[in-house]
Amino acid sequence: MNQDLFQDLLFIINVVLPVFLLVFVGIVLRLLKIVTEEFVKITSNFVYKVSLPSLVFLKLYDVDLERTINIDMMLLIVIGTIAVYYIAKIIAEYMKLKPEDEGVYIQGAFRSNYAIVGLAIILRMFGLDAVAKASFLLLFALPIYNLFGVVALTLPHNQSSKINYVKLSKEIMLNPLILSVIAAIPFSVFKIGIPSSIETTGNYLADIALPLALISIGGSMNVQSIKNASGLAFGSSVIKNIIAPFIVVIPAYFLNIRGEDLGILFIVFACPTAIASFIMAAGMKGNVKLAGNIVVISTLGSLLTMTLGLFILRMLGLV
Repeated sequence: MNQDLFQDLLFIINVVLPVFLLVFVGIVLRLLKIVTEEFVKITSNFVYKVSLPSLVFLKLYDVDLERTINIDMMLLIVIGTIAVYYIAKIIAEYMKLKPEDEGVYIQGAFRSNYAIVGLAIILRMFGLDAVAKASFLLLFALPIYNLFGVVALTLPHNQSSKINYVKLSKEIMLNPLILSVIAAIPFSVFKIGIPSSIETTGNYLADIALPLALISIGGSMNVQSIKNASGLAFGSSVIKNIIAPFIVVIPAYFLNIRGEDLGILFIVFACPTAIASFIMAAGMKGNVKLAGNIVVISTLGSLLTMTLGLFILRMLGLV
């Protein structure tokens, strides 16, 4: 490996590794009983409803939306997620999985931990402007994750008629991250400033969002479960870590998307499975053990696949 390639690899490792080391810190703290289930529950709720929305708002409220909005990226986020859903669904139906396994397998393959792991890596890789762009894309990614997550978990049980779309729409629109994006738009469009004291306070909250969330992810994981994980957990994780990124990177390349935009799309789809998939499985007759195993395996696996993928893209001069 020549010097330039080695420097590129070192750069990518230095971008990705600290993010996952915080997850491992959470795992170790859980083993030492410093982090408990109650801690994870409280901090996850705080990050989701307060700290992470503060981060998203502050990264968006003073950006130039005209430069931030990219129609091609929006479409690829939506179409790519739906494509991964159907690929996993076809595979699951071919394998004739049990209803409680099918929905969990499918959701594990397409639902990314984008708002936490994704934003953390995008921040380290491309900086604050890229985080603003990626945060705006949450407005399109989160509704798709929620809608298809519900569909994936209900259809195998033949409960499609029981889906409450009014309730689902309300939950999507009241998602704190979506609300923070919507709240930031008028500030950006009309160039409305906020008092420096409020901005400073918001930055304090925003600064702890990603580290606390990543530690909580580690604290919620049961690494021991990998020993008893089924082939389904590994199969869903392969789709999530390897197949999903290719599904979006290839069309993005032909649409002439390059640089940080291509990197953002890759990271969004290469992220591990979101912990929300485990929570939804628990409440919707899914195989909770399988859901937990997918989260653990995809998280550990993405350390390698995301590092390798970003290195290849950088080596090819695409990011």
